[in-house]
Amino acid sequence: MIVEVSFVPIGDGTSLSRYVAKVIKNIEKSGLEYQLTPMGTIIEGEWNEISALIGYSHNLIFEMGVERIITNIKIDYRIDKKSSLQDKIDSVKNKMVEFDG
Repeated sequence: MIVEVSFVPIGDGTSLSRYVAKVIKNIEKSGLEYQLTPMGTIIEGEWNEISALIGYSHNLIFEMGVERIITNIKIDYRIDKKSSLQDKIDSVKNKMVEFDG
């Protein structure tokens, strides 16, 4: 399963990088594969691991003094085959050759 998540703390200015940094440190500790992007973080793993990580991330942000968080979650879940972050990137790159020329 691949999940993209972004947390938007409400009411503490416009810079979010210190909240993101704390959450990313926690994701690193989890051992799950992840990719930080400018607009969110993509995590690869099983739903129970990822959902627990999202819940804990909320707590980390609340501990930093935030009282409200908007959380955006996108889930890519397939039952026909297992697909990793790298598999998805490779699939697109392999198909790009069709448009060369």
